[in-house]
Amino acid sequence: MINRREFLARSSLLAFGAAVPQFFAKTAHAIEPGKDTILVVLEMAGGNDGLNTVIPYADDLYYRNRPTLRLSKKEVLKIDDQLGLHPSMTGMHKMLQDRQLAIVQAVGYPNPERSHFEAMDTWQLADPKRERKDGWLARATPLIQDAKGSVPALHLGGNRTSLPLALNGAGGGVISVNKDQPFQLNLTGLEDRQKARRKLLDDLVKGPLEAGNATDFVRRRQVQAYTSMDKLKEILKPEEVDSRPGSSDKENDIQTKLAMIGKLISAGWASRIYYVSFAGFDTHSAQAADHSNLLARLSSAIEGFFKEIYVSGPAERVLLLTFSEFGRRVKENGSQGTDHGAASCQFVAGPAVAAGLVGKHPRLDDLDFGDLKYHTDFRQVYATLLDQWLRCDSAAVLGAKYEHLPLLAKKG
Repeated sequence: MINRREFLARSSLLAFGAAVPQFFAKTAHAIEPGKDTILVVLEMAGGNDGLNTVIPYADDLYYRNRPTLRLSKKEVLKIDDQLGLHPSMTGMHKMLQDRQLAIVQAVGYPNPERSHFEAMDTWQLADPKRERKDGWLARATPLIQDAKGSVPALHLGGNRTSLPLALNGAGGGVISVNKDQPFQLNLTGLEDRQKARRKLLDDLVKGPLEAGNATDFVRRRQVQAYTSMDKLKEILKPEEVDSRPGSSDKENDIQTKLAMIGKLISAGWASRIYYVSFAGFDTHSAQAADHSNLLARLSSAIEGFFKEIYVSGPAERVLLLTFSEFGRRVKENGSQGTDHGAASCQFVAGPAVAAGLVGKHPRLDDLDFGDLKYHTDFRQVYATLLDQWLRCDSAAVLGAKYEHLPLLAKKG
């Protein structure tokens, strides 16, 4: 049985870790829940084939390298006179036409890995050397706290309840919701002896809370986290979630997952970072049909997500970022699929984006051992969204400054 002093010591570490001093130094203003910007991060797990997502239909080399996987000028959804989206991406193409989609081209990093595990770790740690132990979003959570102690990040998982590495190390700063059992919530760092700790929390808040006091803030945050469980149960009713189209594939149903996030945002849930994963992009064989289906589901889910939150009003405060651990090889393989590659594309969606293409499409006559070369470091995307959207210091999160990209529309 832990005592009051031991509980406070553990809670402080679970909630903030080594970032406590930095948090209090940088959080001089109170963020008002329900009125600040929100970032939804969507992981396309498996390595998405960027070359058949944003297609250089005017380049003869594309057709030579892809005799069975190529898509013709007549099939693609045109972006301009050189590039087009995969024909299954009608929803996202409509968003592009409505000035709500930015397409970042040739994204990668130096000396890319072609292992799923190592490449995914690189993206989630924001560290190509993989020396960090805490994820990039976890490092951001202390910098986006609100004064009421709201939980800053939420992970909507599948059958597995473990956190993605991007959120690892945030301690009590993340709630992870198991998709198949949406109300058996896992408050990271507080799994053991939750009943005893809840009683301690109730006892701790009986006294007055001192403004600006670190211990009092932790007390408030932990109580808010437990209270959040009850609110989640109220917002995410199982019968509503399970009635949505496509919910039979529960673990990998991106439409249902984004709809649940949209429901939370519309209800005023105070988290500012949401993380969700969509698997299946490791298309080594018979790629054409599978990739088309995946992109159709992705496109429809993203379009539907923004349509839903437009109705309730907060869409202008929301951006959605996609990423995948790597792209695919330029030349298709003998199984009518593609193997692990390097550079690929990212999407940033929402009413606040500077819509259109960001950067040039990678050249097909200048490859890196058969792979597309990158010209945009993925940490530039992260830095731009950290600094300009979440309004937290990207250098503190990423360990260095990175040049911003024109991802956000200029106001006025």
